Amino acid sequence: MEHIYQYTWIIPFLPLQVPLLIGAGLFFFPTATKNLRRIWAFSSISIWLLARSTYFYYVNLNYYFAILVLVYSDNYMSHDQGYLRFFAYMSFFNTSMLGLVTSSNLIQIYIFWELVGMCSYLLIGFWFTRPIAANACQKAFVTNRVGDFGLLLGILGLYWITGSFEFRDLFEIVNNLIKTNEVNSLFFILCAFLLFLGAVAKSAQFPLHVWLPDAMEGPTPISALIHAATMVAAGIFLVARLLPLFIVIPYIMYGISVIGIITVLLGATLALAQKDIKRSLAYSTMSQLGYMMLALGMGSYRVALFHLITHAYSKALLFLGSGSLIHSMETLVGYSPDKSQNMVLMGGLRKHVPITKIAFLIGTLSLSGIPPLACFWSKDEILNDSLVYSPIFAIIAYFTAGLTAFYMFRIYLLTFEGHFNFFLKNYSGKKSSSFSSISLWGKEELKSINPKFPLLNLLTINNKRKSFFFQKNYIKLMEI
Repeated sequence: MEHIYQYTWIIPFLPLQVPLLIGAGLFFFPTATKNLRRIWAFSSISIWLLARSTYFYYVNLNYYFAILVLVYSDNYMSHDQGYLRFFAYMSFFNTSMLGLVTSSNLIQIYIFWELVGMCSYLLIGFWFTRPIAANACQKAFVTNRVGDFGLLLGILGLYWITGSFEFRDLFEIVNNLIKTNEVNSLFFILCAFLLFLGAVAKSAQFPLHVWLPDAMEGPTPISALIHAATMVAAGIFLVARLLPLFIVIPYIMYGISVIGIITVLLGATLALAQKDIKRSLAYSTMSQLGYMMLALGMGSYRVALFHLITHAYSKALLFLGSGSLIHSMETLVGYSPDKSQNMVLMGGLRKHVPITKIAFLIGTLSLSGIPPLACFWSKDEILNDSLVYSPIFAIIAYFTAGLTAFYMFRIYLLTFEGHFNFFLKNYSGKKSSSFSSISLWGKEELKSINPKFPLLNLLTINNKRKSFFFQKNYIKLMEI
């Protein structure tokens, strides 16, 4: 297999062709490039199919998510003027992430680590004309710079101790130095802590977690790919990759587990109080990343990566489902994230978006730890290991597992069960006297309606006029 690993460096550069070609096309042939934008999207997917040939595990995770999210994004972003820019950023991010996970030394990891952060900055601020999105991308960038500076200092410190950046040489030299007591233990602990600081920022662990909820200002496919499955898991991947280095320092391992358990509880409690569906899922992601960090701190390497995989699929499913809901709500309320993402204004959507409802329910059941779905098995292993490691950590972990089920079903019930609340209250919470008969899945009909008039009857009226959600004629939305 060694001759195969020698050529893994080629994999990250396959998706790089797409942003380079799009950039050159927009520079030299802007009109023709924009007219052929669907072909560029198809090229992104085709390149990813080619990149599937080698490597496994985390690379496969990036591959599968990239393919599914790119297909989803083609329709989700079809109306956006930045369609080509979006696919260029996405392909460049995928290049950076593949480079990160196929790196064999700390220098390569740091280079691709910074490129991943830059792509995250560009994608969070994709709609940079909105002040909230512009502020969110700057907040994410500055917060991650704190961790990245620590990562750089840690890499330089380890090189000063060992004289090598290669992982194999690094682990062997460190073990020999510790056995012979030829290294300053305090300085070595400081270097390991600085390396861990980079993972804390990238994986939104306490206290550098503040950027992740605001990162939801980017397009929903970005939230599904970057801030649920791949980029935030890069910190977990880094700690797992350097675990042979951390495991010889008990203080660092205990610190990792403490940070993990604090993040587990903090993320779950913050998710309970959110009205924005994407922010709720973001805090949920933060909590689940805490579980992975807790497992790594306990030395459960395989369990942490197992939960990384199972959580990534479940959470990406939930984010993509929330994107479907947001698009449906925007048909009614117009482009207003404060309204279209507010779960308080939703409700009773199970009859009108049945496929989204089934997908969202499956993701909810999995993340809540309901057997036989995937997250049950990985979370169960973490809880069992925590019981052996520390009774206090086990109590917090078990309690938070219950909170996870509570806030996930809160999201599901507020969204799909009950009655559609937008016609009962306006955004300020006051009673509305008149409403616009705009179907979530049909044409616009302006008339005065009884506030108690149910959404189902409203949809029935519009359906009799043979109006459908997928018709190509876009409607002019009324500003509410």
